[in-house]
Amino acid sequence: MITIIRNVDVYKPEHAGIKDVLLLDGKIASISDNISVELNGHVNVLEIDAQGKKLVPGFVDSHVHILGGGGEGGFSTRTPEATLTSLTTAGVTTVVGCLGTDGVARDMVSLLAKARGLDEEGITTYIYTGSYRIPVKTITGEVMKDIMVVDKIIGVGEIAISDHRSSQASFEEFVRCVSDARVGGMLSGKSGIVDIHLGDGQRKIDYIKRAVKETEIPITQFLPTHINRSPELFEECVLYAKEGGYVDFTGSDDPDFWEETDGEVRFSKGLKRLIQEGVSHDNFTLSSDGQGSMPIFNKKKEYVGIGIGKSTCLIKAIKECVYRENIPLETALRAVTSNPARILKLKTKGRIEAEMDADLLILDENLDIDTVIAKGKVMVEHKIPVVLGTFEEKR
Repeated sequence: MITIIRNVDVYKPEHAGIKDVLLLDGKIASISDNISVELNGHVNVLEIDAQGKKLVPGFVDSHVHILGGGGEGGFSTRTPEATLTSLTTAGVTTVVGCLGTDGVARDMVSLLAKARGLDEEGITTYIYTGSYRIPVKTITGEVMKDIMVVDKIIGVGEIAISDHRSSQASFEEFVRCVSDARVGGMLSGKSGIVDIHLGDGQRKIDYIKRAVKETEIPITQFLPTHINRSPELFEECVLYAKEGGYVDFTGSDDPDFWEETDGEVRFSKGLKRLIQEGVSHDNFTLSSDGQGSMPIFNKKKEYVGIGIGKSTCLIKAIKECVYRENIPLETALRAVTSNPARILKLKTKGRIEAEMDADLLILDENLDIDTVIAKGKVMVEHKIPVVLGTFEEKR
């Protein structure tokens, strides 16, 4: 199948203007002002007229509980697994799965199987080895070996620090885990990144700062997430990012969530602050914490139920950046495209360039997701999923 997207405003994520884009065998074959292809009658060609619309890279959601998350409120609070269309309709064409608090009832073999299933259904998947706890529970028995021999494992996560649900590991145990991840990544050509859950404890990112100061491990080995959990944590992470560290925001499907809760920092305002502070545009990412549990409180701060993180928060956050904070679209897009792809060493993801994977989104005039293409195949068309997961029913 050959696909040509015509007359579309291309964001690589850098703005490239109106172009035609040729897709062939799951790859981006060409980007040009006017593509003309001579074919014989035996080749199927799909032409998409995207005049008035924008073409952006498919989203890389680097922190999703694809097996489900939660459970801290008892067995009935375990959240469900991700489905194919819950990701594709949110623009996610590459997802990194992780375990969270529960590394017992959910384990690494199940996580790997779920990732392989989503891959078979049409998107690209990777996973982290481990959960909140140190020592890390792995597939092979060793962090380094997991990263080296299991193709989908690209690093360690979601390791918890400064959180009452963590294993309260010693600094030495923490550093040994990070070291093993680093060397495993070096030997396998993967990132070996350590995705770190930040809780609301007083120690904040102390372990990370100590590791950078007291060992030879570089600051780029860490990807702390949930940095916008509180104003105090965010301020510390601003300084950390200014020193060259990577930081990951957590989005919310509720556009007012970060302002209705106890002072958490919404992505659009946080990103604007990073830009004002001169933080490198290469050092921030945004992930959804999809399928993670989210407690719901009323205006009196009383617990009234539990919600679920959704990848749909990503496009909502991008739109907020553009429409509420006047952040250029190409800057905001980096958080869910080129930045996570580069940091995680996903070499064929996150950019619209020749030879890159044909993972693409067509956005309408309101920046809503109209069409989703993953591995060169149309998954969502005119906002309707056309490829369903194995056990999904038509809407």
